[in-house]
Amino acid sequence: MQLDDLYRRVIMDHYKNPRNRGKFDADEAVTIDLNNPTCGDKISLQMKVEDGMVSDAKFIGEGCSISLSSASMMTDAVKGKTLEEALDMAEKFSGLMKGEAVEFEYEDIEALSGVNKFPARIKCATLAWNALRKGIEHTKQNG
Repeated sequence: MQLDDLYRRVIMDHYKNPRNRGKFDADEAVTIDLNNPTCGDKISLQMKVEDGMVSDAKFIGEGCSISLSSASMMTDAVKGKTLEEALDMAEKFSGLMKGEAVEFEYEDIEALSGVNKFPARIKCATLAWNALRKGIEHTKQNG
């Protein structure tokens, strides 16, 4: 099996069996809604933040396999991370989308490395990560 085939399988697994799909009660989590108007992807990311850490994260959304797989991977990866660690992961993900060689503790994310060969799909892959950034920014500003 080639690496591209393995990566496709990981992406499709997260698409068909999304991790952390769902939502919390509105008052117990930071909620960020984003969409990608060029392709119609939409995501609503919710994060529970306690003592400067992402204690839990969920999402609901609609869109392509890249967008929803990325959200599934991201929500899995950031749980238990400090806000700074989560931001660092978002920066590393941006690097991955630019073709930089980066490694993640949560290895499934690396399956999205091939997206950088398709510039139109980069916005799909980064949608959830942009929501993460906005959620962290909101949390820092509002304590």
